Amino acid sequence: MSPGEKLDPIPDSFILQPPVFHPVVPYVTTIFGGLHAGKMVMLQGVVPLKAHRFQVDFQCGCSLCPRPDIAVHFNPRFHTTKPHVICNTLRGGHWQREVRWPGLALQRGASFLILFLFGSEEVKVSVNGQHFLHYRYRLPLSRVDTLGIFGDIYVKAVGFLNISPFVEGSSEYPVGHPFVLQSSRLEVPCSRALPRGLWPGQVIIVRGLVLQKPKDFTLSLRDVAAQVPVTLRASFADRTLAWVSHWGRKKLVLAPFLFYPQRFFEVLLLCQEGELKLALNGQALGTISLDQQALERLRELRISGSIQLYCVHY
Repeated sequence: MSPGEKLDPIPDSFILQPPVFHPVVPYVTTIFGGLHAGKMVMLQGVVPLKAHRFQVDFQCGCSLCPRPDIAVHFNPRFHTTKPHVICNTLRGGHWQREVRWPGLALQRGASFLILFLFGSEEVKVSVNGQHFLHYRYRLPLSRVDTLGIFGDIYVKAVGFLNISPFVEGSSEYPVGHPFVLQSSRLEVPCSRALPRGLWPGQVIIVRGLVLQKPKDFTLSLRDVAAQVPVTLRASFADRTLAWVSHWGRKKLVLAPFLFYPQRFFEVLLLCQEGELKLALNGQALGTISLDQQALERLRELRISGSIQLYCVHY
């Protein structure tokens, strides 16, 4: 970088924060960059056997007095004859008209994965991969900057994600993939078999945390002959992201470098016929051509570098 040259500012939509594991409830945290359409919050946990109720609040601030406005109040109640969920909005210290959703998709003593998907006009909520409810905003989403979790709930992890740019506008509903902390299956370097190779529509998702003093990050796809037709490599020394073929060809990804020390990241690869599409932190970054036969011959995914892994899905 030449003297006086400044790094490109990173838009708030690129900012993702590390997941939180096993927080003590009640738990309140800032949402980096606030909420915007296309952002997701994932909640993993267990409902205690004697749970009465819990609530997840997307708040406009974190003050105790006066109580902050709450744009989205998600409140499962288990102690009634007919368990249900209440959604509501707190404005100026007053609750608005509540909306009740019967047929509660959560059960006492059971684990769950709740995904809050924020759109331009409403939030959609899925439970264990199935759409459960939608709630229309009564306060501007842009005011929300705080997450609060209260009540009878055991939380394993809280994740902050962006929707895949490759499904935006489609009818497909995003599915959350659980975060895992300190699993032997996620030790780096990490290897995963691809018994069927890659085929159109397949998605590879890698989520993790960049270490404090990183050197590099590599995601490679190996074929049946143990060759490496393509590698995605991030270099922290010169802050570049590149595709590297086994012929030594290097193609830089011309986009802001979005890997930062002690910052969460999400790499997404979408396989389409004759090509691989890349997204990082919810931003589409480009495509590399690879003929369909070569994609089908790929048999192994390898991940290495200065990172801690939380999720590998394919």
